[in-house]
Amino acid sequence: MFYALVILAAASRCFPHPPNFACIGALGLFAGCYLRGRLSPIVPLAALLLSDLAGHWLELPGMGFYSPIAMVGVYGGFALAASLGRLLQRQRGPFRVAAAACGSAVIFFLLSNLGVWASGMYPATWEGLVACYTAALPFFRYTLAGDLVYTGVLFGAFEMVRLQLPQRLWGGKAILPA
Repeated sequence: MFYALVILAAASRCFPHPPNFACIGALGLFAGCYLRGRLSPIVPLAALLLSDLAGHWLELPGMGFYSPIAMVGVYGGFALAASLGRLLQRQRGPFRVAAAACGSAVIFFLLSNLGVWASGMYPATWEGLVACYTAALPFFRYTLAGDLVYTGVLFGAFEMVRLQLPQRLWGGKAILPA
């Protein structure tokens, strides 16, 4: 299931979708919440890397490799989503999961755009930083919507399946392999 999620998340970025409406942030939250061990940030990063490789190879617009500094911000934002997901391990509920999805979107917005600004795409001034974040605001709504939708789908589907399994199979703890 773990590998299938990575492959599906990577593949979903290759299909037509609104800008930034992707499942990588939700996958990070999900991995952080349900995977054992501290390697959960690797899950969204693996999906992102796979899709960037595919985007580069297929020459898909908006995907592939670009400024390394900007990429650090993007990848860092998704890695932190997994760390945020770890906070959900002890207590989950629709409100907490939705709040984590919103938090993930905000973290991604802040880090990815800081990376864009630091990469030199905007002047290295306060005005340049403000211009960078201002230009990115229209994309934030898609990031937020994507994180909320995909987080709801991933967590909801998993909880529905989990409720169907006998408790002895999962013991109420993280059940996916690390």
